[in-house]
Amino acid sequence: MENNTQNFQFKTNINCGGCLTKVTPFLNDAEGICEWEVDIDHKDKVLTISTEGSEQEVIQAVQKAGFKIEPLDS
Repeated sequence: MENNTQNFQFKTNINCGGCLTKVTPFLNDAEGICEWEVDIDHKDKVLTISTEGSEQEVIQAVQKAGFKIEPLDS
């Protein structure tokens, strides 16, 4: 079976442990997401994600949790 995992990075406003706690169930329950982490020490609060889903699915999951998110320009 072929692995279709893609990696994306996003600029977010997830900026503390409380924010991580709030967004965790949304990202953990989103279909296709393999792993994710947020660098809350980075000025852009970078969310790095490995997913079998689309970039748009990740954006929707984070927005459902109440956070801002946009693709990070490489």
